[in-house]
Amino acid sequence: MTEDAACAVAHGEVPSESSGGRVLAAVFASPVAEFLLRYGRDLGFRTILVEPDAERAGADAVPAVPVLGPEADVVVTDHHRPELGPLLRDVLKHDVRWVGIMGNPRHAGPHVAALRELGVPDAEIDRVHRPIGLNIGSRTPPEIAIATLAGLLADRNGKPGGFAF
Repeated sequence: MTEDAACAVAHGEVPSESSGGRVLAAVFASPVAEFLLRYGRDLGFRTILVEPDAERAGADAVPAVPVLGPEADVVVTDHHRPELGPLLRDVLKHDVRWVGIMGNPRHAGPHVAALRELGVPDAEIDRVHRPIGLNIGSRTPPEIAIATLAGLLADRNGKPGGFAF
């Protein structure tokens, strides 16, 4: 019987594929960002925290959006910050693979008005995903991070997520 290659990886018999240069950028220091970055590293992402507020930033945070390419997934973890519009505008200037912002889907996303005020075209605003992550009823920061990362992996792999095979 021939074993599936994924089984061999899961059993530690062969190394998993390299990260392929994947980047996960979390925008704004928050409890969810902390878990996103921690779990993202475990999943093989090169992680970046973008935090313009020096008082909130840790030692590893960068104050502005770095140069990002098509290997980057960007998650904005706080939609209440005054820097939301300018930082999201700066993200959209890059050819990132995916960009999303956390928020309750029952409420209008404040990023839309913030970006329009800055003159960002609707086609660019439409690149921003909201809501993000798989709908698993997440309530806590670690659960939200897991749902978000699972959604990113499903999207990256061209899968719908959930239990549909």
